[in-house]
Amino acid sequence: MRALIIITLLATLVMAATSTTPKLQTYLDPRRANGFMQTDMRLEAIAQERIRERNKAPQEHQREICEDYYPCELYASRHGYAAAYRHYYGRRRTK
Repeated sequence: MRALIIITLLATLVMAATSTTPKLQTYLDPRRANGFMQTDMRLEAIAQERIRERNKAPQEHQREICEDYYPCELYASRHGYAAAYRHYYGRRRTK
């Protein structure tokens, strides 16, 4: 988001400097800015990856926990990650 704002500001300054009108235009309508500015697809991909990391499925979270504990990972290779997670981390009750 910051990169888009900086790019928009730089583009505004370039447009103002190369403008043939005597009056400097320092404001650029955001709807018009998107007409000649293209967003960087890599930044969008990074943002989407962060959203996916934040919203992981419970099974994926359990699998990662099981992969960090070697006996659980061995058990998972024979019986599957769901069974291994239940075996090692089953229902834990808190008082």
